[in-house]
Amino acid sequence: MGLFEKIFKKERQQQAVGQYFQTLTGYTPAFTSFEGSIYEADLTRAAIHAFAKQAAKLTTQSPEVSHTETSGLVAGLPGFVSFTEIAAADGYKFVYRLATMLKVDNNAFIVPIYSQDYDRVVGVYPVLPQSARVIEYQGRPYLRYQLGGGNWAAIEFEDVGILNQYQYKNDFFGETNRALNPTMQLLNAQNQGIIEGIKQSATIRFLAKIAQPLRPEDVDKERQRFIKANLGTDNNGGVMLVDTKYADVKQIESRATVINAAQKAAIEENVYTYFNTNKAILQSSFNEDEWNAYYEGELEPFAIQLSLVLTNMLFSQREQAFGNSVFYSANRLQYASNNTKLNVTTQLFDRGMMTQNQALDVWNMPGIGPRGDRYFIRKEYAEQTEITPTGTAAPPMDAPAGTEPQQEGET
Repeated sequence: MGLFEKIFKKERQQQAVGQYFQTLTGYTPAFTSFEGSIYEADLTRAAIHAFAKQAAKLTTQSPEVSHTETSGLVAGLPGFVSFTEIAAADGYKFVYRLATMLKVDNNAFIVPIYSQDYDRVVGVYPVLPQSARVIEYQGRPYLRYQLGGGNWAAIEFEDVGILNQYQYKNDFFGETNRALNPTMQLLNAQNQGIIEGIKQSATIRFLAKIAQPLRPEDVDKERQRFIKANLGTDNNGGVMLVDTKYADVKQIESRATVINAAQKAAIEENVYTYFNTNKAILQSSFNEDEWNAYYEGELEPFAIQLSLVLTNMLFSQREQAFGNSVFYSANRLQYASNNTKLNVTTQLFDRGMMTQNQALDVWNMPGIGPRGDRYFIRKEYAEQTEITPTGTAAPPMDAPAGTEPQQEGET
């Protein structure tokens, strides 16, 4: 008997989520997506994939460990994402899957994984909304979820991390993607129209008019005979012969089916608007301005929400008060043009606002060690710690005691 069965011994003790949260909102959440799933359409999947792969490139910054008690997870935070034996994964896959869940279902659940002694958190696991339900036991809500291997588990709802978007009616969960249904129907009808049009244009190749009336069954027999005699693989010479029973035989010109460009653009624009993206993002042909707009509109809100959710999951309020947190961010300069990178790194480095290692990181180059963590300013490129209040250069840090500061122009 597992932990869940020990807690929930009788099915009648379990209640639906709506029965518990009805006193708060009167609304029962339903984790349903578009029939056939918006993830099954090529354009919407491309939009979701573009968001997820860019979100997965967000990096975590290790929090400073305070001198107070911590949860024991802080030391492993850069690679804190740990998964069950079902499928080992890394931080990239973790964030990618979370971002995909969020876009497909407008909700994503994160459950902590505890050590064998249940004394500390050793990892986190993303849960599909479709494989989870909230139940109530003795006045407390629990999340019951299914793992990839088919096993069920349960955890107190207050320990679950929830990411959502389009949150309106419910206090905890986001709305469905029902608002996208009309666009999905148009997109599906457009694709089906293209398929059927191509089939029809490739099927009818000749129009033959029979000179005398025939019975329906004779018409079908004559059609098969005509195809076999003139259009089959046995006709190596490419010559078609017809007798007087045909009044006329015409070849049908096969034309490629062309859809209405304006309608196609309007449907695609609806998808881009719903996912707050554009064609350049989907095809990875964006410039730095398009990337900055996409980052501020989509990636940054996701990074903020994920950071807050994980911070609240992994650290108590006391630990957070001492500066412990999980922070996701992206080096936006890495997506700028080379001219912008060069201008920014040069100007900031010369003004003592960026170290050599930070500038090298912008260019995806390795650092040069502790010496690259120092700041310098323009003019003589003296180290900031070596500039005196009078503007003269102080003696080097390794100079003998009593050495006088150098005046400007001295060697």
